[in-house]
Amino acid sequence: MDIIELKIRNSSFINELVEVWESSVRETHLFLTENEIQEIKKYVPEALRNIPTLIAAVDEKGMPSAFMGISGQSLEMLFISPNERGKGLGKKLIRHGIKNYSINKVSVNEQNPQAIGFYQRLGFKAFMRTETDSEGRPYPIIHMSL
Repeated sequence: MDIIELKIRNSSFINELVEVWESSVRETHLFLTENEIQEIKKYVPEALRNIPTLIAAVDEKGMPSAFMGISGQSLEMLFISPNERGKGLGKKLIRHGIKNYSINKVSVNEQNPQAIGFYQRLGFKAFMRTETDSEGRPYPIIHMSL
């Protein structure tokens, strides 16, 4: 699995990343309804095109299995295909982000305790909680830093 920074973000690769996003969300964001997933999905391609730094883990055929988006020193998104979860790929991506992009912050849905535990194991600590997500939806967010 290679880790690459995506400087050029063509539509077909963005669509592949959206598939990774959706499969990951369905596996880990069990608090979201189907309607919410479909509504959020409409904005994912734009978010992927506009995030300042987009990193993907790709197989030998160039197909993505995971990706992360970084803005400044903040990890804004990390999504891993369900069939790649638990194999160390997320840890590899985060360590790459810390080493090469100085990631030191992340915000996590409180209803995703596996993600909170994952970031804690990598040294992140909670410093703030908000009642809603960035879109104002009633999903509490745990803000963490190294």
